[in-house]
Amino acid sequence: MQQVAVVTGGGSGLGREMALALAAEGFQVTVTGRTEAKLQETASAAGTAVGPAGVGEVRTAVLDVCDGAAVTAFFGGLERIDLLVNNAGTGAPAAAVQDVTEEDWRRVVDTNLTGSFLCAQAAFALMLRQEPSGGRIINNGSISAHVPRPQAIAYTASKHAISGLTKALELEGRPHGITCGQIDIGNAATSMTARMGAGVLQPNGSIEVEPTFDPKVVADFVVKIAQLPTDVAVPTLMVMAAGMPYAGRG
Repeated sequence: MQQVAVVTGGGSGLGREMALALAAEGFQVTVTGRTEAKLQETASAAGTAVGPAGVGEVRTAVLDVCDGAAVTAFFGGLERIDLLVNNAGTGAPAAAVQDVTEEDWRRVVDTNLTGSFLCAQAAFALMLRQEPSGGRIINNGSISAHVPRPQAIAYTASKHAISGLTKALELEGRPHGITCGQIDIGNAATSMTARMGAGVLQPNGSIEVEPTFDPKVVADFVVKIAQLPTDVAVPTLMVMAAGMPYAGRG
């Protein structure tokens, strides 16, 4: 049976790389996002994502993960789901705590946390009722789920919360063959990390260039986890650019 995967935020960056890697291994993948044109670019790129299993199908679906009714309708239209990759996320302009706007706070938390919960909830319900039941959820965390960057309180709080979401899903899925894990990523080279090359603020107030790494590495990890036997769980995995500030951050 062909494995069915959904990758949110699949129109660019890490989501696109994950979708292409899964398709190259024969998965039927649906990428979701808010911009149809970007999703179509991912679907078109799948034609070059050839792997040992050939090319899996890549479908597209415009979806705002913050819209609960839309999320329910989307997952309700699926017959099956074996893998959900909760990748959709956003950040906010760098700002000290006292300068963060309520609008920016709510936008980040709604997308990164509430959107991930809504998609996980809908996927979880489908995994419970499908035959055979069970499935896997992978949440895109961040090293910010462990240690913060300066002037990024909304993003940091949302990623710490993702860790709690992951653990709760893993616990509640245990009796039903549903596993949930989290990949904490540091400085994969995407449009979101392009600023690293110009230097970013460090806790000591300096501006330093930070290393990045090929996002295909992350996509390969997603595929490996997705292909594990159903009785194997990967609760957490961290992958980051060698030499980036993490252990010594702060």
